[in-house]
Amino acid sequence: QVQLVESGGGLVQPGGSLRLSCVTSGTFFSINTMGWYRQAPGKQRELVATITSGGNTNYADSVKGRFTISRDNAKNTSYLQMNSLKPEDTAVYYCNAVVKKNFDTRDKLYWGQGTQVTVSS
Repeated sequence: QVQLVESGGGLVQPGGSLRLSCVTSGTFFSINTMGWYRQAPGKQRELVATITSGGNTNYADSVKGRFTISRDNAKNTSYLQMNSLKPEDTAVYYCNAVVKKNFDTRDKLYWGQGTQVTVSS
């Protein structure tokens, strides 16, 4: 069974920073793309950032220049460094990972349970 667990959310003032972590655990062959998404109340889940196994990154326009996604392949962990946070960044943040359980099986997308980020004074 593959599990993703996020941590690092919380309450922060506007202009502040938070670092989210997402650990992928279980038995698997490899992890391909890892990503972060968010969902604000009353809105659809949206892409924040993704990073491939080779380190190529992609960001939503709303977070470019403020957020940085990274990964530590040895720890099966992705990170989302969030700087210059704004009230509109308030949302539940979810991580995901495209995982290959065995060398001869298809990739499957897994999601974490989410962590709340609240930006407020």
